[in-house]
Amino acid sequence: MASSLLRSISYPDIDNGLYFRSVILICEHTPSGSFGLIVNKPLDADLPEELIDLKNASNPSIEARTGGPIAPNQMMLLHSSPTLGEQALKVAEGIYLGGDMQFLQESLNDAHGPALRLCFGYTGWNPGQLEKEFMGGNWFLTPATAPHLFETPSNKLWQTLLREMGGKYATLSMIPEDLSLN
Repeated sequence: MASSLLRSISYPDIDNGLYFRSVILICEHTPSGSFGLIVNKPLDADLPEELIDLKNASNPSIEARTGGPIAPNQMMLLHSSPTLGEQALKVAEGIYLGGDMQFLQESLNDAHGPALRLCFGYTGWNPGQLEKEFMGGNWFLTPATAPHLFETPSNKLWQTLLREMGGKYATLSMIPEDLSLN
């Protein structure tokens, strides 16, 4: 499985908080386990302005996300800048993971800077666990693309990806969040 090109989309039945209708960018998948970042859940906390002042950022393409339940105080940078070289891992075409505070501050202050997602926390799987969950129907896989990550509104990403997958997936994309409305 070419993990760096996959995005996991949760099955509509997953209803345990953070993973409900989540889209996870798989950043690493090896025999020793998998690591990913939830990319469609906005961060539900205020960031210290002395560290990151998103309200006054010149760059309109910066957003904060809840990356997962593991180490929620740890920040990881997903971005569109290929200029960091060995400082960043290419996750998929046009999507990079990594960077330092200088890169972050320069990106915040550059009106034409890279698209950037500040992910707090991450999600992970033990060896074979992701495969087992996939085989159990908990996740759908689709290639990761920079336009989806950086241009599709986070609250529309889950539905958009399923609709674009077509067939039964497009039908699933139309299931209301609250099934009592059905």
